Amino acid sequence: MAEVTAIVPAGVAAPEGGYVHGLRVAAGQDLVFISGQIPTLADSSVPADFDAQCRAVWRNIVATLKAAGLGVSDLVKVTTFLTSREFAARNGAIRRETLGSHQPALSVIVAQTLDPAWLLEIEAIAASRSP
Repeated sequence: MAEVTAIVPAGVAAPEGGYVHGLRVAAGQDLVFISGQIPTLADSSVPADFDAQCRAVWRNIVATLKAAGLGVSDLVKVTTFLTSREFAARNGAIRRETLGSHQPALSVIVAQTLDPAWLLEIEAIAASRSP
């Protein structure tokens, strides 16, 4: 049976509701499932503009990966939910800025977020390079 442990990164706002920032699943290869990250800063505030929100989400993802002992090069799947297609180009640019040359499997979906102030949400899956 797989061992599942919660990942609680330092400097990231606590989740609101019944979820954690990420889960580590140790079953042969070490997998980390990162819950949908919203654009909250460590003080729970939400920036107004898309670029700041996108960078806040990626900071939360990077912090969760770091707390799991992983980095962006360990991402294998990223799913992005945007509230408008107009954000697609900026989202892609900031993702490339964050990931560099690393290219995980990717999905981008236009959908409503739980809070209308959130312009995006991103969830991800990472896999360690050695089990």
